[in-house]
Amino acid sequence: MSSLRIHRLLLLLLLAAGAGGLSTAAKAATTCTGTATSVAFGTVSTTGVTDVSATFNVTCSTSGLGVLANTKVRMCLNIGDGANGIGFFNPRRMTNGFGEPLNFQLYTDAARSQIWGSRGNPTVPTPQLSDFDYAVPLFGGNETKTFTIYGRIPVQTLIAGSYSNPFTGFHISLEYRYDEALLNANYPASCISGGDSGMTAFNAFPFTATATVPSNCRAYTTTDLDFGSIPGLITSNTDQTSTINMTCTGRTAWNVGLNNGQNASGSIRRMRLGATGNYVAYELYSNPGRTVRWGNTINTDTIPGTGTGVVQSLTVYGRVPATQTVPSGSYSDIITVTVTY
Repeated sequence: MSSLRIHRLLLLLLLAAGAGGLSTAAKAATTCTGTATSVAFGTVSTTGVTDVSATFNVTCSTSGLGVLANTKVRMCLNIGDGANGIGFFNPRRMTNGFGEPLNFQLYTDAARSQIWGSRGNPTVPTPQLSDFDYAVPLFGGNETKTFTIYGRIPVQTLIAGSYSNPFTGFHISLEYRYDEALLNANYPASCISGGDSGMTAFNAFPFTATATVPSNCRAYTTTDLDFGSIPGLITSNTDQTSTINMTCTGRTAWNVGLNNGQNASGSIRRMRLGATGNYVAYELYSNPGRTVRWGNTINTDTIPGTGTGVVQSLTVYGRVPATQTVPSGSYSDIITVTVTY
């Protein structure tokens, strides 16, 4: 008799332990984590926008709940201003070693119409929203989703250099709530309320936005140097000017040189009358007093400067010197402008 009672007591204890284990497992912890990525713009276009995209994964996992169990997660993926931002990330910005800014933006869509923000931000309160729904069999379950960050650097005044903005810590986070059930879970009301539980995971998918603005000069334009009509006997100096325009990225060191033209005799520039052997000597200078000859040897007779990111204009000071006697007609020459940077 005593043996039978002992067996019954053991059986009751086993059943109680089994029921308790099932109740505990039905509310197992759900965690969501992301992978790091990078948003590398590479070399920035000096004439238009620069677009890139980057992907990263987020995985939500739940330990074993029981046969035919289910977890539903409602999530906000938040991207803030980044460590080098100024708190109002429309636009966001990267900085170079001098603290100079380069504006850029991050979007949730390929059309780059929806800025990727963070919940509660007064400027851009629009995080990427996502729902996870996956089965959790006896030994646990999970779901992984891939997200794309669409980046753009707009047209702007550019300064040469290497730029970056790290998105780490509180600048990058997952906010989520989850609901677990043995059969069919329900989606929480939002990423911060409802469901069984949830959390905010900071530094969840850290990345750094980087870009390089090249030293570059472009958009060259020139005007003709027209000395007008001159008598056959040139008895006095005839002076005129022309301009050279260009746009160079900020901090780009440049030199502008002028060659001696197509008809030079040694270092003497000359305009030619058609295909004849008749010439008019002239000279080009870099100063209004016409005392500094403008040549093509860097650090000797070229003009140096530094880019500003906007149009810069240089004046060419020309002179046809006296005294010259030449046949009437139309004289011309072609000068090659060389910009070195």
